[in-house]
Amino acid sequence: MIIAVFLLVLAGLFGYIRFAPSDVARWHIEPTSSALWPQAAPPDDVQAQIGSATLYLPDVSLAQVDAVAMATPRTTRLAGGVDEGRITWITRSALWGFPDYITAQAGPDGVRILGRLRFGKSDMGVNAARLREWQSKL
Repeated sequence: MIIAVFLLVLAGLFGYIRFAPSDVARWHIEPTSSALWPQAAPPDDVQAQIGSATLYLPDVSLAQVDAVAMATPRTTRLAGGVDEGRITWITRSALWGFPDYITAQAGPDGVRILGRLRFGKSDMGVNAARLREWQSKL
């Protein structure tokens, strides 16, 4: 009985992680508004912090970033579009479906990208690795 209850609770937890609704107002934010983003002009290399990563691409269009993002497995668009100048995607882990939110915004000086996790305190470098992969494809 205890094992059955434990498995039921575990299934509920992972069901919530996979199917919890995403608040667009919380995740579809300007990448430069985050405290995670350096105030000075960032280098065009991935800047990683615990649970998040940022990237600045001076010679890339938002449409190019969108094409790479949508070709990434388990990635869907949450909000925005090229016409809006900002797009937020959700990429889920393969096994448990943990969501990571990636927002890119075009500006006069290039595209800024912010990737961050939703659950937990550390993404074990997943967002930084994803942004490096996207950067290599661009």
